[in-house]
Amino acid sequence: MMGTANTMGCFLEATGLAPFGSSTMLAFDAAKFRQARDVGERIVALVREGRPVRDVLTQPSLENGIKYISASGGSTNAVLHLMAFASLADSDLDLDRFDRIQASVPVVAKFKPSSELNITDYHEAGGVAAVLKAIRDHLDLEVPLSMGGNMGEALEVAPSPDGRAIQPASDPLSPDGCFAILRGNLAPQGSVVKKTGVAHNMLVHTGPAIVFDSEEDVRRFMLDKQVQPGSVLVVRYEGPKGGPGMRELSIPAAMLVGMGLHTSVAMITDGRFSGATRGPCVGHICPEAWDGGIIAYVQNGDMIEINMPEKKIQLLVSEKELRNRQKTPPVRPDHPAPGMLAAYRNMVTGADSGAVWL
Repeated sequence: MMGTANTMGCFLEATGLAPFGSSTMLAFDAAKFRQARDVGERIVALVREGRPVRDVLTQPSLENGIKYISASGGSTNAVLHLMAFASLADSDLDLDRFDRIQASVPVVAKFKPSSELNITDYHEAGGVAAVLKAIRDHLDLEVPLSMGGNMGEALEVAPSPDGRAIQPASDPLSPDGCFAILRGNLAPQGSVVKKTGVAHNMLVHTGPAIVFDSEEDVRRFMLDKQVQPGSVLVVRYEGPKGGPGMRELSIPAAMLVGMGLHTSVAMITDGRFSGATRGPCVGHICPEAWDGGIIAYVQNGDMIEINMPEKKIQLLVSEKELRNRQKTPPVRPDHPAPGMLAAYRNMVTGADSGAVWL
């Protein structure tokens, strides 16, 4: 499936760091052995030439990689990883720029769980190179490849979109990227959703909040109570500091789908979701609850508006009411952080900058 691991492996191909086919090829394919030898020989040559990774992973190649992830319906965790990379590489990439880059390309492919097609289908249709060929008009074709040559030369011989697993850019699945960076009073520093995994009727949704202070709480509720259609499940204190460690709420998200609620119930969190998550699941809400973000002050029954076309997420209470609530600091739940986790909690940044430890 196109989860986080496959998304990031394919990203390495799209930036030129990894050879085409390396991420989508079956593990026991005979070609793997040949490819491994080619890569080993190339690494030795690059070391002898004194060429560092920065010769390949440049700003233009990074942008090519972001466009690829968006065009292929990649994982929301890619946003977190690339914000972390930008923080550590002194890049000027931020959420707004990421959003502009990813929205500049059409979505030409989707794979499990957002489609019936799997990664083997993808590989047989040409894989990453074929997606890049479909969006080549949006790419910098001069970027170098670690295996030699440049992107433009590689795409000249790449397979063309087959119209089944990979669409031509003239007939896209979505015209403006697979993600949406949502902002509003609930997430002034941003939040992330994979809009191409959301049913059309849930792209705009307003509903009453049901609030939980941990993943365990929302899972128990979904097992023991009746979730009302139209609700917005708010799972907080699961961000980088609150978890601690920005826990992945893949199980509650999968439960929504399994219960048939992903077309009527939304879930929002300051934590994150699996790369395989589908449905109206908004993650990475910043600032997180542990840092006193507005999500910490949401109460049961508050109306929350999620509008993906307008890139908005809003707590529909008055400014006066919000100010009154903020006069009383929220009570943090008991989320233990022993030993190194305590140091992590004290030093980690928000999800908008990659949840890095500075």
